[in-house]
Amino acid sequence: MRITFFSTQSYDKAWFEVNNQIHDLHFVDVPLSEETVILAKGSGAVCAFVNDKLNEAVMGALAEMGVKLIAMCCAGYNNVNLQAAKQYGLTVVRVPAYSPHAVAEHTLALILTLNRKTHKAYNRVREGNFSLERLMGFDLYQKTVGVVGTGKIGAVFCRIMLGLGCKVMAYDIHQDEELIKMGVIYTDLPELLQKSDIISLHCPLNEATHYLINAESLMLMKKGSMLINTGRGGLIDTKAVVKSLKSGHLGYLGLDVYEQEDKLFFRDFSEFVIQDELILRLMSFPNVLVTAHQAFFTEEAMTEIAQTTLENVNAFEQGMELKNKVD
Repeated sequence: MRITFFSTQSYDKAWFEVNNQIHDLHFVDVPLSEETVILAKGSGAVCAFVNDKLNEAVMGALAEMGVKLIAMCCAGYNNVNLQAAKQYGLTVVRVPAYSPHAVAEHTLALILTLNRKTHKAYNRVREGNFSLERLMGFDLYQKTVGVVGTGKIGAVFCRIMLGLGCKVMAYDIHQDEELIKMGVIYTDLPELLQKSDIISLHCPLNEATHYLINAESLMLMKKGSMLINTGRGGLIDTKAVVKSLKSGHLGYLGLDVYEQEDKLFFRDFSEFVIQDELILRLMSFPNVLVTAHQAFFTEEAMTEIAQTTLENVNAFEQGMELKNKVD
């Protein structure tokens, strides 16, 4: 089957080519949208990523060109209009668990970097500055960590923080009995926000979780607490977070995702003037750390993404059960 990959980076091409055996792979570096959907002509499947736009117009155009399968190279599918997919007879599959350890470990990296200011210390020492002024951190041991969403990634993160001696509270509509046995305390969201020193978001983005962190929920949080988001950008109302940072109520912010990231992430703007005022404001704070959606980016995760995506296409082509189908 011919597969068109949108939003392709060099590493995507490398990993898919090394794991491919039978398919005709066609790579384009532009995002999937109404303007670029024509590039899928002649393909039976398209591969899309987190910032591609799969709205009703795109779905209709894909179906008209003979595309039958949309293979998401990620776990999330909030950018996919599933009703339109059903309307046009398009099957959607995804990679539900490429490497929960990769994202959970990156979450810990954000926490440790923000707390112990290792990024600042690195730059200081390179300039011959060995002062410890303004590098004070705190022990993670016995701190309360609130985990919003205890799916595969959230569960791994809970185990990591328990291993560091933290008290772990969690909020999810489905409680994990294994985590409870390990000492995780499930509670409602307001109590989690009020009692946590560190809050980490690992839930999917949908109508119920959009702007889960907003002006009201931020006020419930402890003054000086840390907020980490490696889930989806739309979980956070960025404007409300900026106000909370300015007031000094929110103590630290670590982001690997951003609600307007489709206009920025995975591209090099080092020689251009960035037009997004919100991201510029965020980056101006000394207690904010932003990474460009790299939490998933490990060799193990890329291997799993490529292999599972191609297995999904194989199963569809052979009429087999689609275990990773999105309904």
